[in-house]
Amino acid sequence: MTRVSALDIERCVLDLLRSRAGTASICPSDVARALTNDEDGWRELMPAVRDVAARMAHRQRLRITQGEATLDPDQISHGPIRLRRGPGFPARD
Repeated sequence: MTRVSALDIERCVLDLLRSRAGTASICPSDVARALTNDEDGWRELMPAVRDVAARMAHRQRLRITQGEATLDPDQISHGPIRLRRGPGFPARD
């Protein structure tokens, strides 16, 4: 698998969210799939994507949701989640 940094993941999250309506969400797998093009590679990348998403949520750059509920970023180790713009979502980096 190609080495993907936390910064690469964060930039990809921001780019994907910017490319959608302000109220839209993305799946963490959207991020992983955008960063690697092989089936095993994106699956291996999922824990890192979740870790970066949690750090971004702590900084309020995004919200992590499950259905309508916003989750505690420290409680997202498994299960389906979505990533949405948070109150601190940057207009541009």
